[in-house]
Amino acid sequence: METTYTVTGMTCEHCVGAVSGELLKLDGVRDVRIDLGSGAVTVTSEQALDAAAVRDAVDEAGYAVVG
Repeated sequence: METTYTVTGMTCEHCVGAVSGELLKLDGVRDVRIDLGSGAVTVTSEQALDAAAVRDAVDEAGYAVVG
């Protein structure tokens, strides 16, 4: 399953690493791809992810999911 989120505040590769690292800790997440320019974060997972868990992971990294 692939889901795309929009994350605000990312400006560099360090930001990408922080967000990816937190999302990869979630159960079932297999891959995270981030387009820094648009803020698009595409998460590949074994099953649908809990939206609150995704928001919490991104928040833990210091950023916010939009929408």
